[in-house]
Amino acid sequence: MARKKKTMKGNDAAAYVSYAFTEVAAIYPITPSSDMAELTDQMSATGEKNIFGETVNVVEMQSEAGAAGAVHGSLAAGALTTTYTASQGLLLMIPNMYKIAGELLPNVIDVSARCVASHALNIFGDHSDIYACRQTGYAMLCSQNVQEVMDLGAVAHLATIKSRVPFVHFFDGFRTSHEIQKIDVWDYAELKEMTDMDAVNDFRRRALNPEHPVLRGSAQNPDLFFQAREACNPYYDNVVDVTESYMQEVNKRIGKDYQLFNYYGAPDAERVIIAMGSFCDTIEETIDYLNAKGEKVGLVKVRLYRPFSAKHLIGAIPATAKVISVLDRTKEPGSLGEPLYLDVVTALRGSQFKDVPVYGGRYGLGGKDTNPADAFAVFANMAATEPKKKFTLAITDDVTYLSLPRAESHDTTPEGTFSCKFWGLGGDGTVGANQNAIKIIGDNTDMYAQGYFAYDSKKTSGVTISHLRFGKLPIKSTYYINKADFVACHNPSYIDKYDMLNDLKPGGVFLLNCSWSAQELETHLPASVKAYIAKNNIQFYTIDATHLAEQTMKDGRRTNTVLQAAFFNLTKILPAQQVIGLMKDGATKSYGKKGEEIVKMNHDAIDAGFNSAHPVEVPALWADAVSDSVGAEVAEEREDLRNFVVDVLKPSTAQKGDELPVSAFAKAADGTFPQGSSAHEKRGIAINVPCWKTENCIQCNFCSYVCPHAVIRPYALSADESASAPASLKKIPMTGLGELEFALGVSSRDCTGCGSCANICPGKKGEKALVMQPIESQLPEHENFEYLKKLPAKPEVAEKFKVSTVKGSQFRQPLLEFSGACAGCGETPYAKLVTQLFGDRMYIANATGCSSIWGGSAPSTPYTVNGEGKGPAWANSLFEDTAEFSYGMFLANKAVRSRLARLTKELISVDYASDCVKSAGQKWLDTMDNGEENKAASTDYIAALKDGINVDLTGTQWEKEWLANGKVCTCDARNKAREILVDEDYLFKKS
Repeated sequence: MARKKKTMKGNDAAAYVSYAFTEVAAIYPITPSSDMAELTDQMSATGEKNIFGETVNVVEMQSEAGAAGAVHGSLAAGALTTTYTASQGLLLMIPNMYKIAGELLPNVIDVSARCVASHALNIFGDHSDIYACRQTGYAMLCSQNVQEVMDLGAVAHLATIKSRVPFVHFFDGFRTSHEIQKIDVWDYAELKEMTDMDAVNDFRRRALNPEHPVLRGSAQNPDLFFQAREACNPYYDNVVDVTESYMQEVNKRIGKDYQLFNYYGAPDAERVIIAMGSFCDTIEETIDYLNAKGEKVGLVKVRLYRPFSAKHLIGAIPATAKVISVLDRTKEPGSLGEPLYLDVVTALRGSQFKDVPVYGGRYGLGGKDTNPADAFAVFANMAATEPKKKFTLAITDDVTYLSLPRAESHDTTPEGTFSCKFWGLGGDGTVGANQNAIKIIGDNTDMYAQGYFAYDSKKTSGVTISHLRFGKLPIKSTYYINKADFVACHNPSYIDKYDMLNDLKPGGVFLLNCSWSAQELETHLPASVKAYIAKNNIQFYTIDATHLAEQTMKDGRRTNTVLQAAFFNLTKILPAQQVIGLMKDGATKSYGKKGEEIVKMNHDAIDAGFNSAHPVEVPALWADAVSDSVGAEVAEEREDLRNFVVDVLKPSTAQKGDELPVSAFAKAADGTFPQGSSAHEKRGIAINVPCWKTENCIQCNFCSYVCPHAVIRPYALSADESASAPASLKKIPMTGLGELEFALGVSSRDCTGCGSCANICPGKKGEKALVMQPIESQLPEHENFEYLKKLPAKPEVAEKFKVSTVKGSQFRQPLLEFSGACAGCGETPYAKLVTQLFGDRMYIANATGCSSIWGGSAPSTPYTVNGEGKGPAWANSLFEDTAEFSYGMFLANKAVRSRLARLTKELISVDYASDCVKSAGQKWLDTMDNGEENKAASTDYIAALKDGINVDLTGTQWEKEWLANGKVCTCDARNKAREILVDEDYLFKKS
């Protein structure tokens, strides 16, 4: 039966095939598996039928643990049930996974394999979650690309029904789960033909039912448990054969060659890699390149990881193998080797390969891109005179020296592959437009298409990099594009921040979205960009997509449709009229429900963008352009922050984080970063920023109050400060305090352009005091902001305008600034306000979610410190334990402060304690639970304790009494004071 072709993501493929076999889905969406749950829910809502002729019953639970419990209960009662998860979500299911496997309940959990949070949260792909579950009793089947997710997902469901052993079907999070490919799709009728319906009926008959009641899950004593636990062995022994038989059935129907372990490469290979997951496609591409040049290399791809069949592994390795490298996508600290490595070494003992050296490598942790250069390095290491037997890939380890140096990079993509790279701003529609482009090409041509989208952690205002490939041959390039035919920069602020052209091939096309004239290009383009364009014969085009979007879409931020049209015109992938028609059909389908006007706006944007890219005549002098800047120094008083900004923040925000060595994080091995680094990013991503019209300002401070990123702030200036201010600083007499002047500082390079400040501004007589203006016209305001933020707070302002009022609170320094929150975020104004009220004594226990991303996404940290170095202490635990985590913080403070209170009471009760210490100690005790009063009391108490310790007691009556009693010349009061001062940080009441 011929299968339909469809362009879809890995998660879409998993949901599509799992829906066929599922009666109940208990879900709790979690990145990057959420798409599977959402698509299943969508299919159910639209009445899609599974192979049993029913719609799936989808229930969303309160947590991953809750979803696992519901899955267990539904299976026990006789419904084929599934769920989808990743990372810590999967780990929260482990208790139920043991139960489900122990009770031999057929089940498939689809997992977009993802890094398990350790020293830091990471939402990207590796295999640490999968390996953590390998002991639960679940069989484990791995897919390495989107097509395999469709095909092996079916195998997992078919095999679990027949064998009774539950399966985890996993594939790489983001790299496979969110990659778009054109694939062959199963017909549900064919899946039903392959399903063992007798096994389904047996499953139902075994289910719990009051009509034939049994007890399942008893509490067993030592006399029974061990024997009963061993009784499941025959079922696990059978899983290998059942899985293999279904692979053969699938192969027969669709002409594939799926095996438990697939070999790829030279039949007489001497150097062999063993691995599983998406990197296998990259290794295959590398093998094709090397073997074409006369090398003898190969790859064994692991499909069925649990149960691990030594017989099938040995059968897949070529007899000529002289050295083997096993690659694991996880780190198991303290182990002799990572899990797959240990399995392979164990399997080869006693075989003909028992004397073949086996090396172990780690790669791809936390989504680290691993490309052909790394595969070359593994093969080179196996041929080295002194190979590394344990190694890491794609990093520079200058601490433990485990890393392999990246080999020379070669273009290993299939001939005729067209590669494109798009640099967009999160929320500008670039990713959505490129997803549409992939589908247009994939569904309307005979070309293969691949799309992968890399995001930073700044949510809607972060960098997005879209990687698109098209070609006549299958695409196995599961890595970032580093040799592009087309590069587009959709945000002009990126031009001097990122090295976008380094990946563009000579003669390639570069499209820059900007409003600059030829003369302005001379000013704005960095010398390195000019030189690269000229020296590499780059076809350079500009387009003012912002202006075109304002004309057609009434919104200059929605440039995606304009730029997509320009892309299709410049690349000529499809004939002009065909692609314009397809784009307009897509717009009509997407926006038809929103009305004809919206559809027409999109159609107009397509027409406007298609022919609006202008070729730039590249001056010959550009080839000799030389930068006159050697890099700006970071002026920062805090040495820890200055070093962090230079060593980590700046390279990372320039998209050079992959080049940082291990030593850059030696001081942050526990995940600790200094606060306040976001102030050094200066992203300049806004199109328009606020301009202050002094004549319309009533000094209400509403603008500062609602600003999500703390980029607009009120200040009071003395006469001297006003006289020393930059000449461009605007200021007006301060209402209620005539001897001071009032100014609004706007950090234009940190603004995201949301317009919240202008929207809330009441102004005067219908005229706003804040008007949004193009960012270039307001960049000089940044110098004013830098001057203002260094001014000291004015006591008279705090006295006049109470902190409990909107106006008064905004004169306090916000200790949350320049976060990665979306433009116009509704959360951060509240969090910022809390830091203005209590920030210098705050603990923050942060749940994983939006607030952990804008609040703690490396490398920038938006929570900051005041002039005394005090500020919020922030930590993140897991998704669902924030209350417990914060309660633990409270208990720790209570325990330490209770001890300090006891010591204080003992100290002030002794006769020889000074009156000053007694008075200060009692005041501290009296104010222990009052935050504002305790601040001053703690400061006075600390000073009194230090003074008491430093008093010279030589020759005093106290010294004579100590000597007469045979005591050393010290006193109990001093010892207690020293003990209290060790923990003086805890004296201050915390919030």
